[in-house]
Formats: sequence, C-alpha cells, structure tokens
Amino acid sequence: MHWNLHRKSLAASLALLLCGTTTAAFAGNSPTDLGPSDQNQKVSVTLVLGLRNQAALESFIASTVTQGDPNYHRFLTTDQFADRFGASASDIGKAQAFIKQAGLTQVELLPNHLAIKVSGTVGQFNKAFQTSIHDFKADNGSSFRRPNVTPTLPSSLSGTLVVASGLSTEARYRSHRLRAVDAPQQGTTANTFAKTASTAAAPATTPCTGNATATCTPGEFTVGDVANRYNVNPLYKAGVTGKGSTIGIATLADFLPSDAYAYWSAIGLAVKPNRITQVHVDGGGPLSGAAGSGETSLDVEQSGGLAPWADIIVYDAPNTDAGFFDVFNQAVSDNKVDSLSVSWGSPEIFYFPQLNGGVDFTDELRAFHQVFLEAAAQGISMFATSGDSGAYDTVRSLGGLPSDPVPPPLTADAPGSDPYITTAGGTTVPFTYSFRGGPSVSLTKESVWGWDYINNYFQTYLGIDLTSGVYSVGGGGGVSVFWKQPNYQLFTSGIRKSEKNQTLYLPQYGINYTLPANYHGRNVPDVSLNADPETGYSFVSSLDGPGLLTFEGGTSFVAPQLNGISALLKQSTHGRIGLWNPQIYFLQNVFGYGPYSAFNDIRAGDNWFYKGVSGYDPGAGIGTLNVTNLALFLSVF
Repeated sequence: MHWNLHRKSLAASLALLLCGTTTAAFAGNSPTDLGPSDQNQKVSVTLVLGLRNQAALESFIASTVTQGDPNYHRFLTTDQFADRFGASASDIGKAQAFIKQAGLTQVELLPNHLAIKVSGTVGQFNKAFQTSIHDFKADNGSSFRRPNVTPTLPSSLSGTLVVASGLSTEARYRSHRLRAVDAPQQGTTANTFAKTASTAAAPATTPCTGNATATCTPGEFTVGDVANRYNVNPLYKAGVTGKGSTIGIATLADFLPSDAYAYWSAIGLAVKPNRITQVHVDGGGPLSGAAGSGETSLDVEQSGGLAPWADIIVYDAPNTDAGFFDVFNQAVSDNKVDSLSVSWGSPEIFYFPQLNGGVDFTDELRAFHQVFLEAAAQGISMFATSGDSGAYDTVRSLGGLPSDPVPPPLTADAPGSDPYITTAGGTTVPFTYSFRGGPSVSLTKESVWGWDYINNYFQTYLGIDLTSGVYSVGGGGGVSVFWKQPNYQLFTSGIRKSEKNQTLYLPQYGINYTLPANYHGRNVPDVSLNADPETGYSFVSSLDGPGLLTFEGGTSFVAPQLNGISALLKQSTHGRIGLWNPQIYFLQNVFGYGPYSAFNDIRAGDNWFYKGVSGYDPGAGIGTLNVTNLALFLSVF
C-alpha cells in the first residue's frame, strides 16, 4: 500500500516559507521492490475467522444500549461471546486442518474464537495463499515485506476465513497528534513567529479558577482545563474519580510509564499509585520518540488524568497490519478494560484495491469490525480519532492543494469510520492570538478546528499565503464510502452523503480513483473536544524532550479524553456503558441542546469543507460534551 508516501513535514514547509522559498507538498518515492523474500524466513500470521450470526449479534448489541430493553447494559463475557458468535467448532476444525495441511504451526486460538495465530516460513505462506511475498525498501531507508499480489484464501475456507493478517510488515499507521504552527522549541525561549496568545477573549477566566490543576493558558492546557470547559468538576466533587474502572489504551508504540506519573505530578494531580499495566502484543511496539512513544504517553496521561483513580492497561504492538489487528483483538478478548481508545489510523481509502495496484486490503477493515462488534457486545466502550487532516484525510500523507488540477478528495479516517466505534473530532476554543507582530485577533466561540483561520490571518495581515504549509490541518470528518450509515444516524438532522467528483489522482503511481458519490455512509465524527494545538495541551514524553512539552494537539488528545470520561461514567452509573453512539445520538435527537443538555452545539468554524452548523455536522459531530449532564442522563434514563 502507499502508506509510505509521506507528505513533507509541516515544520519543514513553514521553515522554507519563512526563508522566502515556496514549496508544494508532495508524495515521496515509491518503495523499491527488492524481489522475493527469503523462502525460509520465519513469519507469524493471524488467521481471522468469521463471525457466526452477525445479524443476531448486531441486534443483541442494539438491545444492550436501548433503555427499557431486558438486555439493557447486560453484556457478555468473552466465553459467552465465543459460544454465541465466535467461529463454530466446525469452522475452527476446518481452519486447523488447513493449517496442518499447509505445514504451518498453530501458536494460539484466541479465547473469542475469532483468530488463530500461526507460524511458518515465507515459502509456506506463499503456497498456502497463492501469493508472492517480496522485500521492499522505503525512501526513508526502512525495510519491510508484503505480498505483491492479492493473497487468495483457500476455497475450503470460504465463509470461514476473513483475512490472513501479517503477511505484510509495512508500518502503515500514524498517530494523530500535531504541534502548533508557531510552537517554541522545547527548552528554549526562541519563537520564530513571535506569537502572543492570551485568554482575554470570552469566556476566559482571570485569575484561573475551577479545577486546581488547570492553567487557563492556551497551548499549556491540562486535564484540569478539560474538566473546567466540559463540566466534569461536579463529578469529582461527588467523589467520581474513575474508581473501580479500568481504562485500556491500544497503541503501536511502547512508552515509559514514568512519563505519565511525571505529568500527573507536574500538574499537581493525585492519582492511584501503581495503576499502569503494560501488555506487549506480538513482542510489543518500538520505544522511541520517532516511533510514536509520545503518542502512547499522552494517551495514558490524558485518559488517566481525567479519571485519576482508574486502573490503566496499555496494549502495544508493532506498527503492522497484524500488530494493529492483534492489539485490538487481545485487549477485547482479555475483557479486562471497560473502555479502549486508539489514536492511530489511516485514510479509509488506503485499504482499497484502486490504491494498491489491485491488491485489496478491505478484508482488514472487516476484521477490525468483528472485534469492534465483540467489544460492543461485552460492553467495552471504544474511541478512535477522526484524524488531523480536516475533511481531506489523505493530504497529511500524500500532500495536495486545493489549487491542484485535481484537488485532494474528501475522505474519512479508519478505524474511526467504523460504525461500532465512537469517533473523536476536534474544536478550537476561544482565545486571542497574533503572529509575527501582527494585530491581535480573538476567536470568541468554540469552533470546528481548521487551520484555514491561520491562513486567513497570514494573508490578511501579513500578505503571506500559508496554504502550502497548513492545508488541510484540522479536525477530521466526513462520510465513509465503505461503511453504510448506521441506524443511530438515520434520524439525525445534518447527516451527509458522500460528495460528487472526489478523485485521488496520482499519475506517477498509476492512481486515478474516483470515490463513490451520493453514498449513504457512516458520518464522522460523533463528538468533539478541544484539539487545536494553538489552544492545545502540555504533556510529558521524555523521549521527545525534557519537562512539560507544550502546544501539542490533535484528535489524538480527544480520543483518550473521551476514554477517561467513559471511566467516570462507568463509576457514576455503576456499570459498563457499552457502545456510546446509539445512546448519545438518541439523547441529542430527543433532548437537543441547552443548559440541561449533555451536548454543546458547535456553530462556527470549519475543517476546510464542513462548517459548524446547528445540529450535527461532519466537523464537530453532535457537538462537545457536558459531562455531568451526560452522566445524569445515563443514570436516570
């Protein structure tokens, strides 16, 4: 897949711009095919088995989140799920017979009966799946292997085997976090843009009041500021701190738990001691700043900061297709966490055969979907990011500008586009800003996050076109062209269809793909919180720099924040919440907005295409949360 075609970094683009050099974002070089992999090389692969009775499973999930239903919040154990909906004994037997016939070795049958881990050689897997696995070298120097033709599932396993995950070791996913345009170098006082920011704009508070850990300073916000803005503090005053809840983090990089404790200590937050457990799946993810360890750190810090007395289990795996599936499958199959968030993803269309020389990876989306269904049946609330490339999800990886002969297409991010996961969008909260000595400008309403407001500032006051540097940075959102519109969105005003004339055109790679138009697909995001790095957060990641790192943001902060909030809701309602989406859309549809609503309507800003309007929009979803009101609704109704 073209996962390695990374856009030039935003920082590099801005540096060139300020030096008087203009540059357009562009894709990197295609990976070099080094030929067939060593036939005797050992390979580990996960065989994903198909569900039984999926329609009945979906009906059961709906009943667990429907007020008044006998099954309301009566969730399954892993064993119960396996007995009712996992692969049958007959199907497992067929898969095991195939494994033996192919000369492969069964390593583990997962308790949910949805996956079998196997090992063998490249040659054995080539023969078993009628493919040819090749070695590749990316333009960044990294090496990996992947099939150069679509693997063929054996006919004897038709309807039994969904996908063989792990034939590719390419690093495919990226975390959804960003730094502010003008963020100072950590550890220095230098600031190229000489920006000023204050909280003088409404509804700022001076001096800082409310949560004791809050700073009230954009770019240096803490979990205390999240609690202030989204009305979490009444829960804390009532003794709701996440006690008895277990938060799960699914990630593709290892981290240093000491960083999380350092963050909580630095902001003056008392937390449960010895609360973090690490589970290294498939050997675990890499440990380095470049590999994304900072992402894992902030996920733990944000979720655990909002629910300071919850336990935390961090599942990390290698950044591969098998690693990404296995980290979800392990966490859900273990069934120890009450909620689970992920801050890694990729454009949904990157799985499509039109972008991969005819090789179809959409079965991986179906494999994820099965695990998300299991999570919902077991009452595990799941959260994903919507991305940080606005409505144009491919731009952050492949580049592109609105002035291109064929502009980038409107696209959604996966796994957030799956209907059985709650997808986090991003906003910009009110603040006052200026750049490079220009006039101060105030943003007075919480708005859909999109950095076109920064581009407008530079054009209006400084005469500089910053489009090539900031397009299309913002909260992700849009319409899936793979997953159909779920039932919980059928009665929601503002739900959109996919737009016409959306084409990804990369002739140098033989890609000219026009996305389906007028498709009634799943809309994302579902709910939003502050994500703009300009009004962003501090966090600790000693592998990225010393002390509190500031002016960080992205929907990577929002997904774990929702995860922590879910831990509070679990305590306040005395049980797992389950799949959020049918419950929150019902509440919004019935009760709307207002001082007693669980939601705040976002009616300003845009993510470069979708504007903040009354009701639902694919910029902020149904809006931001009033957490205490949401807890009351879930407790009463």
